[in-house]
Amino acid sequence: DNWAFLYAQRLALKQELPLHVCFCLVPKFLEATIRHYRFLLRGLQEVAEECAELNISFHLLLGYAKDVLPTFVVEHGVGGLVTDFSPLRLPRQWVEDVRERLPEDVPFAQVDAHNIVPCWVASPKQEYSARTIRGKIHAQLPEFLTEFPPVVRHPHPPSCPAEPIAWEACYSSLQVDHTVKEVEWATPGTAAGMAVLKSFIAERLKSFSTHRNDPNKAALSNLSPWLHFGQVSTQRTILEVQKHRRNYKDSVDAFVEEAVVRRELAENFCYYNENYDSVQGAYDWAQTTLKLHAKDKRPYLYSLQELEQGTTHDPLWNAAQLQMVQEGKMHGFLRMYWAKKILEWTRSPEEALRFAIYLNDRYELDGRDPNGYLTLVSLCLAGCLWSICGIHDQGWAERPIFGKIRYMNYAGCKRKFDVDQFERRYAPTH
Repeated sequence: DNWAFLYAQRLALKQELPLHVCFCLVPKFLEATIRHYRFLLRGLQEVAEECAELNISFHLLLGYAKDVLPTFVVEHGVGGLVTDFSPLRLPRQWVEDVRERLPEDVPFAQVDAHNIVPCWVASPKQEYSARTIRGKIHAQLPEFLTEFPPVVRHPHPPSCPAEPIAWEACYSSLQVDHTVKEVEWATPGTAAGMAVLKSFIAERLKSFSTHRNDPNKAALSNLSPWLHFGQVSTQRTILEVQKHRRNYKDSVDAFVEEAVVRRELAENFCYYNENYDSVQGAYDWAQTTLKLHAKDKRPYLYSLQELEQGTTHDPLWNAAQLQMVQEGKMHGFLRMYWAKKILEWTRSPEEALRFAIYLNDRYELDGRDPNGYLTLVSLCLAGCLWSICGIHDQGWAERPIFGKIRYMNYAGCKRKFDVDQFERRYAPTH
């Protein structure tokens, strides 16, 4: 279920050439920890086994792509290179670095297998909100939301087999924090991810439209880790979920809105706004209102360490933070509340955004993702820029600290769901 992979195989079949798949394992990536790398590598082991069954060579190259991939291309006489797409700054730089170092006679293609409607096709500019991109996405879904052709057993074997992968050596090459442990609820790999999709459709889809904003209800897909690491395709989830539209129309429509429209809106923002992870990326009205209220007295001020340990005065916020630390995920409705309180309890919007992105990227399995900067895959609920800087939102009634940024409080949460139940579930153990 990967259009870049499928395109590469089509080229190889046309030219009657072997097909190689390379993954370049970088020693560190933003705030990723061993929690994220183990999920990634265990998923790649499944990919390597599938490639072997398909007579396709899988190579795990240790190092940055610019340092290892051009050499691989030359040594293996590679005739063409195909890569996937990410709108984030670092992956885009990796692609540019490889392009500059490739032999001139090796064509290099990029396929957006990340989105259903390719990012640069969906819109040529930064969209203001879901309202402005929704019609553009839906108009193009008939062309792009199609069934995947199968990857076939490749008929042209490589002249020499791929080097066996020393998986344990991969871990020793990493320069990441080993104190953030793996989570128990999420098993890496496509097979496990597809099982979660199946359970979502059978057990939770029917209540998605009505209960997805209640952190105490089992109504979410829980698919974001597998979607983030490319182990399950968003397109596959939509194809499968849409089969049940006759029975659960409202839930299917809501899921398509979150997983396609809102998700591609986040990709659009990161692709067309180079300041996607800073206050400078916000709209002028939001920057102005935040600046006007930057010196407002804060009711509480917390350090990064206090926030990380979930030791604030707010038991709901602490419970949400502990859920993220323990499980690698936070319910989407609470991510919104969580980020807005960081704005309220830190010295400036810049510090709030820095802390929120750090904590999100360090603990969330789906961190370091366009959706983390903006919206959440499973829910259309806000990530850091939406909550703190009003991206894709509108100005609201002015108030201290927030200015015209949308406000949330504890009392509002109590009106929406059983806050006490959630707090008891994630009460601190000390």
